[in-house]
Amino acid sequence: MKTSYWLAAACLVASTSGFANGFKPIEIKDQELAELRGRYVMPGRIISFGVVMNSTWRNASGDLIGASTSMQIQAATVKPEFYVSTYSHSGNGAPAEQGTGSVVGGAGLASTQGINQSVRAAGDGNSAYNNIAIDVKEASRAPALVPNQGQALMAGQTITGSSAAGSIAVSATNGGVQMAIQANNNQGSAIQQVAQGGLLQNTRLLGNSNMVSNLTQLNVVLNNNGPTVGALDCNLNQLTALRSLGY
Repeated sequence: MKTSYWLAAACLVASTSGFANGFKPIEIKDQELAELRGRYVMPGRIISFGVVMNSTWRNASGDLIGASTSMQIQAATVKPEFYVSTYSHSGNGAPAEQGTGSVVGGAGLASTQGINQSVRAAGDGNSAYNNIAIDVKEASRAPALVPNQGQALMAGQTITGSSAAGSIAVSATNGGVQMAIQANNNQGSAIQQVAQGGLLQNTRLLGNSNMVSNLTQLNVVLNNNGPTVGALDCNLNQLTALRSLGY
């Protein structure tokens, strides 16, 4: 190999080792970590944020009760608002049997912090589904606002709906949104809540052949910022010496 090739290789090794030493990991004190909460994304990076919630209950007769709520905010949004739609469906007309199950305990589930998902069943043939989805995308600009559907949910307000399956109440409470279903004929109950930095999804099944679903999806769009010109120059300048060598 020519001497010039060896010289170029040596320069690259020296440059790489210099950067490696500059980014050597160091221990961070607990006090400093505590101050980083909520700062994992640079200010201004989030250009769109939305929450979609959906809760449904279908009993053994096919009767259904449910509700969906959505919220989407952008930099131009004056204030966040949830919009709620309730819906129902009639089954085969046969009355559901009375639930005879009993679930004991669990009073502390509603007072936990963070994410709380639980399904407690005292019946047969039931199906319960709790799910959380987080969709993070990058874009050069915020997506178009989806037309608001349903009724706007104001602070302290409750929007209700009912069917042969039971009743549902969507309320703005505890600084967030709560969706609560009370099934008829002692079949059970379900609750879903997003509030105070936490998410709660709990279902109690006391009867048979019920299908329950609690879904929450968080949609985040980050500004697709490319590297700055200075950052590119910093990386490319290390390779300029190779151009004259034919690389």
